[in-house]
Amino acid sequence: MTKSRRTRFELFIKSSHFFRGVVITLSLIIPLLSFNALGYMSLAPSFIFGAFLNSPSDIPGSLRRKVNGTLISILLTTLMTVLILYARPNFYLILFFISILTFGLSFLSAFGFRASLVGFSSLLAMTLALVVDKTTSAEIWIHAFYMVLGGLWYILASVTFHKIIPKKDDDQLLSETLKLTGEYLEVRAKLLIEEGDRKPLIKQTFVLQSQINEKHETLRELLLASRKRSGRSHFDEKRLLIFISLVDIYELVIANSWDYESFDKLFGKENKHLEKFSRLNMSMSEQLSALSTVLITKSAIPSKESIEKCLKEAHNTIADYIEIHKLPQAREGALMMRNLHDFQKQIFQEVEAIGYALANINDTSKVTLKRSEAKQFLTLQEYKPKILLQHFALDSVILRHALRLTIAMVFAYVLGNIFEIQNAYWIMLTVLVILRPNYGLTKERAKDRIVGTVIGGVIAFGIVIITQNPYVYGVLAVISLILAFSLMQQNYRWAAAFITLNVVFIYSFIHPNAFSVIQYRVIDTVLGGVISYLAIATLFPSWEALNLKTVLFKAVKKNNAYLNATQEFYIDKEANSLTYKLARKEAFLALSELSAAFQRITQDPKSKQVEFKLIYDIVTLNQTILSGIASLGSFIQSHKTTPISVETSALFSKITNTLSRTAILLDTDHQFKVQPHGNIKEAKERLLENYQVLSEERDANIKEGVLKINKADLHELQEAHLVSNQLIWLVALSSNLRKAILRYETNFGDK
Repeated sequence: MTKSRRTRFELFIKSSHFFRGVVITLSLIIPLLSFNALGYMSLAPSFIFGAFLNSPSDIPGSLRRKVNGTLISILLTTLMTVLILYARPNFYLILFFISILTFGLSFLSAFGFRASLVGFSSLLAMTLALVVDKTTSAEIWIHAFYMVLGGLWYILASVTFHKIIPKKDDDQLLSETLKLTGEYLEVRAKLLIEEGDRKPLIKQTFVLQSQINEKHETLRELLLASRKRSGRSHFDEKRLLIFISLVDIYELVIANSWDYESFDKLFGKENKHLEKFSRLNMSMSEQLSALSTVLITKSAIPSKESIEKCLKEAHNTIADYIEIHKLPQAREGALMMRNLHDFQKQIFQEVEAIGYALANINDTSKVTLKRSEAKQFLTLQEYKPKILLQHFALDSVILRHALRLTIAMVFAYVLGNIFEIQNAYWIMLTVLVILRPNYGLTKERAKDRIVGTVIGGVIAFGIVIITQNPYVYGVLAVISLILAFSLMQQNYRWAAAFITLNVVFIYSFIHPNAFSVIQYRVIDTVLGGVISYLAIATLFPSWEALNLKTVLFKAVKKNNAYLNATQEFYIDKEANSLTYKLARKEAFLALSELSAAFQRITQDPKSKQVEFKLIYDIVTLNQTILSGIASLGSFIQSHKTTPISVETSALFSKITNTLSRTAILLDTDHQFKVQPHGNIKEAKERLLENYQVLSEERDANIKEGVLKINKADLHELQEAHLVSNQLIWLVALSSNLRKAILRYETNFGDK
C-alpha cells in the first residue's frame, strides 16, 4: 500500500463519518445480541427499528438540537407506524394515509435540513410499517412501545459516544473546510495565469463557494453555540481560532479576485510576471490540504519553508518588473502586484495561525469574540407555521416536490399491489431515497443507486457461491452496515452497494435462497429509479432557470448591505467592525445560495437551461461585485487608511443606488432611500487626479535620488490606487448587473 493510500485509509478510519457508522451499527447490534441472550428475540426487531429509524436526524450540530430533533423524530416515526398498522387491512384507507402523510412529512423540509431528515425518518417508518406483521391492537402498541425505547436508546448511545469523543464532528468539519479552502485557493491560482477561457475555472469557484459556506454555517453552530453555553476552554479556543482564520482566508481569497481582463491588458496574455504569485497561492493551497490531514491523523505539522520561499520570490518579481519596465510606466503594474502580494501575505499569516493552533502554540489574540457577539453570527432556523404557509404556492419548489413525491410513492405502492411484486416496499424505499427536489440530484442519485445495487448484487452473488456459512454472512453484514452508514454522505454509489450486501446477508438468515433476494433487490431498485426519474422530469417540473428570482434578489440586497457596511467600516473601523463582519457573513451566504442555484441549472437538461449565458453573466457579476467589496474591506481592515473623501463617498452612494434599483427589478416591494452623490464623472476624475498627484510626487522623489519609498507613503499610494480602481470598477459592474437583470426580467418576468 502506497503512502497516499495509507493516508487516505487512515483519514477514513479516523473520520467522523466512519465513527458515526460504527455508533449506529453498535446501537443496532448491541440490542440484538442482548435480546437474543435474554430470550426475548421476538421484541428485538421493534427495538432495532426504533434505533435505526431515528438515526438520520443525528447530524453535526449543537447537542441540544440533536437531542430535540431525535425526540421529535421518535414521536413522528412511532405515530406513522401506528397509523399505517391500523390502516393496512383496508387498501383504500392505507392509500389515503400514504398520500396525506407523504405530502405532509415531505413539507417539513421548509423548516431546514434537520427538519427534512426528521420528515425522511417518518416516511421511512411509514414505508417499513407496510411489512411489519402486527395485526392486533396489543401487538401494535407493544411494537410502538419498543420502538420508542429503541429511539431513546439511540439517543443515549449517541450522547454517550459524543461525551467520549466530544469534538469528532468539529475536527471532521474543520478538516473538510481546510481542504475545500485549499482547493478554492488552487482554482484562484490557476485563474491568475490562465491564458485561455476562464469560464470552466469560474464555474468551479461557484461549486466550492457553496460547499465552503455550507461548512461555515455548520461550524458556526458547533463552535459558537457551544461556546455561548459553556464558555471557553483551550480546546474550544483552538478550534475557534482555526475557524476564524478559515473565514478570514476565504474573504481574502474572494478579495483576491481581480479584474482579469485588466491583468491581461497590463501584463499580457502570457502573464509571466504573475507566475510567482500563482505558485505562492498553490503552495499555500498545498499547506492547507496538508493541515486538513494533520487535524485528523494528528501527524507532524508540515514545513512552511516552501511558502516562505514562494513569498520571497513573488516579492522579488515586483522589483524585477520595475527593473524591466522602469518607473513611472511600471507603477500601475507594480501597485497591482504589491496589492496582490499584500493579500497573499495576509493569507499566509492566517495559514501560519492555523499551524500554530494545531501545534498547540498558545496564541488566542484573535479570539476576541464576545458571547453576545457570537450569538449574532448564528443563523437560527424559525419554526413558525407562517413558513409553511409561504410555501403553499405552485411556484414553491417545496410544494412541487411534496406533490411529486406523493404521486410517486402512491404509484409505487399501487404498482406493487397490482403485480404482487415480492418485497414491493423496496420500490417505495428506492423512490423515497432517490427522489429529490431538483432534477440533477435525482438523476445522479438514481444512477448511483442502480449502479451501486448492481455492484452489491454481483459481489453478494460471488460470496454466496463461495460460501453458505452463516457466521461469515453475519460478520459481512455488520461490516457492510458500518461501511454503508460511513459512506452515505460521501459516496452514495458505494453506500448503495454495501446496503445491498447487508440486505442480502440479513435475508439469507430468513430465506435460504439468497439468489432470489439479489434478483428482486436489483429489479425493485431499477423500478424505483425509473419511477423517480419519470416523476422529476414530468410531474410539476421545477427547472432552476425559472426559480432564480428570489435567490438573485437576496444576493443583490446582501451585496448592497455589505457595501454599506464597508463604507461605514472605512469611516470608523473600531465602531463598525462587528457590523462589517455580520454583513460580510450574510453576503457570503447569499452568494453561496446563488452559486448552488447556478450549479443546479447546469445539471438540468440542456433544453431547460434557458438563457444560460445571461444567467452565467449575472452570477459572475454578483460574484465579482462581492469580490470587489471584499477587496476594499480587506484592505481597509489591514491598513491604516486616510479619512474617507467626498469623492469616495459619492462613488459608494452611486453603487448603492444602482444596486437598490436593481433589487427593485426583482422585487417591486423593495424600498430604499436614494443617496445623493453629485456628479459621478467629476468624482471619478478627482479620485484619479489624487492618485496621479501622489504618483507625480513619487516621480519627483525618484528624480531627486530618493529611490526608497517610506511605508506610510507606499500605503497612501496603494490606497489611492486600489480604492479608486475598485470603486470605479464597481460602478461599472453594478451598472452591467442592472442591465443584465433587466434582460432577465424581460425574458422571465411572467414565467
